[in-house]
Amino acid sequence: MASKAAAVAAVDFTRIYSTLGLGKDTIAALQAFRKRHGDAQRIQSQYGSQPTTIDLAHYRSVLKNKAIVDEAEKLLKEFKVVTYDVTTHIKAIETFEAKAVENAKATAAQIDVELKELQATLANIEEARPFEDLTVEDVGNAHPRILEAVETMVKKGKWTVPGYKEKFGDLSLM
Repeated sequence: MASKAAAVAAVDFTRIYSTLGLGKDTIAALQAFRKRHGDAQRIQSQYGSQPTTIDLAHYRSVLKNKAIVDEAEKLLKEFKVVTYDVTTHIKAIETFEAKAVENAKATAAQIDVELKELQATLANIEEARPFEDLTVEDVGNAHPRILEAVETMVKKGKWTVPGYKEKFGDLSLM
């Protein structure tokens, strides 16, 4: 239990919020949990510092009805602390923790894959030739559908591209 408390104390939540790309709902839930945990620790320390013994002699000297003090003393002696079985709650928390760790690992793996893809794309962009240096043959090899469309247009005798005049206007001087 002490090792878990030490592990929680060492968690840098601001780094987790910023680097994992968590959603707003997840961040809000984490912050609410941290607040509830802090409040519970504060209340526990406040009540833990209060005295737990009862001075029955003081009450006997102050109160006229000694039977009430005798009954309270009898009830205090008979009082037994009720213990609750919290293993089911602990198991539920551990399974939730395991699922959260599993989801975090899956998210990290997904981010790593996306990062590798982005780095490959960036490398392709950096290695690509400038647009000015491309030839019609290069464009045709990259996209064969363009060559097929041009060949079809030439066979049908169409020498204009549909929509060109509407977009760029007619530049003929005649």
